[in-house]
Amino acid sequence: MLYDFAIIGAGVTGAAISRELSKYKVNVVVIEKLSDIATETTKANSGIVHAGYDAPAGSWKAKMNVKSNPLFDQVCNDLYIPFKRIGSFVVALAGQGTGYIEELYQNGVERGIPVEIIKDLAAIKKLEPNISNETEAVLHAPTAGVISPFLLAIAMAESANINGVEFHFNSPVQNIENMGKFFIVDTPSRSFQAKAIVNAAGLYADEVSKMAGDETFKITPRKGEYLLLDKMGDFVRKVLFPVPTKKSKGILVSPTIDGNIFLGPNARDQDSKLDTSTTLSGLDEVIEGGRKLIPNVPLGDSITNFAGLRAVSDTNDFIIGESTKVPRLFQAAGIQSPGLSSCLGIADELVDIIKASPNLSGTEIKLKENFHASREKPVIFHDLSWSERDALIKQDKTFGHIICRCETVTEGEIVQAIKRPIGARTVDGVKFRTRVGMGRCQGGFCTPRVIKLLARELNVDEEEIVKREPSTRYFFGETKDFRKENAPIMNGRPIQQ
Repeated sequence: MLYDFAIIGAGVTGAAISRELSKYKVNVVVIEKLSDIATETTKANSGIVHAGYDAPAGSWKAKMNVKSNPLFDQVCNDLYIPFKRIGSFVVALAGQGTGYIEELYQNGVERGIPVEIIKDLAAIKKLEPNISNETEAVLHAPTAGVISPFLLAIAMAESANINGVEFHFNSPVQNIENMGKFFIVDTPSRSFQAKAIVNAAGLYADEVSKMAGDETFKITPRKGEYLLLDKMGDFVRKVLFPVPTKKSKGILVSPTIDGNIFLGPNARDQDSKLDTSTTLSGLDEVIEGGRKLIPNVPLGDSITNFAGLRAVSDTNDFIIGESTKVPRLFQAAGIQSPGLSSCLGIADELVDIIKASPNLSGTEIKLKENFHASREKPVIFHDLSWSERDALIKQDKTFGHIICRCETVTEGEIVQAIKRPIGARTVDGVKFRTRVGMGRCQGGFCTPRVIKLLARELNVDEEEIVKREPSTRYFFGETKDFRKENAPIMNGRPIQQ
């Protein structure tokens, strides 16, 4: 089959572009090297929708963030994605001066973004009671918000799939051959033919671009480490930024969409595109930075730490548009912060560029009459009233069986996650769709139960269920056989244990 478009990468940017293209009468395939949607940069993201005042004037970052921010309300409403506009503070502490936040204020005014500077500590404390007493002033941007990055990506991919977009996983791109009027994209399992390529490959966008014949940019991985705390009500109410550095927006403190609190990320460039380990020095840096904003942050309520990698281009800006070297290669590369905040605008902008390209004159790109803007609303048992829960359980008793105690996730929700369009096939796939295993015990209680449900619903042996990728297995054989093979030796004979 000859596709009109092959999108390489199923992170939040690729998912947004796939949904935007699904509005048109074109054949689209998404090719993803890993096992699911949003399993790399997107999953380890701060989950913040920035207001848009920060990026340099005239940059793609600034234009796409400003364009994208207002679009979230409609998309989240259509796709039943939790989203809260809680607002953000940029915090100037004593001795830092207010010059920088005044500059950001002017950016906001010029870009039509609602912003205000608050210099009265009592007024600031009324909005954010636990903020540092050293706070001299804050820039308040009420249109900033919080969202689940993986739920956003999964929902947009589901929507695209409902509207005809194909998704192929475990399909790393090995080679791209330009045949003149179309490309051949080779993966281990099969080859795809497409008239045009959309490069949304995140950390690997420079390598994909090089395969297609464009070597004009380079991607450097930038690690960001996080500390995640338990749910604490409104202990932190807004997204709190420090005065930023040249490399990043700095270490922040913020609520998540689900009520947890996180500290981070720091910013450390590295060569490896695979190393997402956390370090003692990195976490110390995160804690020190977080305490500057919230001195009494309760570190004893930490439940996990993790790291993610951002795809930083050597232009230090997004790379958006048709390649100047390779016609019909459309780039959505270098999508670092504010990438999540910009994904809807990027998708809209890139599709406009595609429609205007003279190199696609033979491809009709017309809107569908029957585009489905919505999707079936997922059941979130935790959010239901007691009467709604009772009614649901009477219809389907699996919703009365709690699998994850920390997050109140039921068997019915897990089965739903497996059976949805582009359904979960791994433990992490269930986790990112339902929050199972994301609570205080971090899966210590519920993981074996999730494995059993996946095996049952997919009709496979439990030994075949993996955490995330084929290499992340849970089972390696019978315990008794493993113990025999690894038994200590004394006088040439295994010691019985």
